[in-house]
Amino acid sequence: QVRLVESGGGLVQAGGSLRLSCAASGRTFSSYATGWFRQAPGKDREFVVGISWSGGNKYYADSVKGRFTISRDNAKNTVYLQMNSLKPEDTAVYYCAADFHGSGRDTQYDYWGQGTQVTVSS
Repeated sequence: QVRLVESGGGLVQAGGSLRLSCAASGRTFSSYATGWFRQAPGKDREFVVGISWSGGNKYYADSVKGRFTISRDNAKNTVYLQMNSLKPEDTAVYYCAADFHGSGRDTQYDYWGQGTQVTVSS
């Protein structure tokens, strides 16, 4: 079983930046696709970005393309979500997820973290 722990959320003004981290234990990220999802109040969980297990493919939701960047540090078993030019619409609980040999697309992920709150003020 893979355990995922998100961190780095908080309150930021519109136009600001945050970097979220997802630390894994139990397995190494080198064999897992990792995705970031978010859920705003009253809305369904939404795919944000994912990276394939090989690291060769990344997929971004249109709403965040050009503003968010996913990266991975296999030596630290950690993935990051750099969020720039944040908008109030980005306010949500952000979750990281992992899938063994996954594609990094908007698909089913087997392991999930508990989430971290991101709030963007107007």
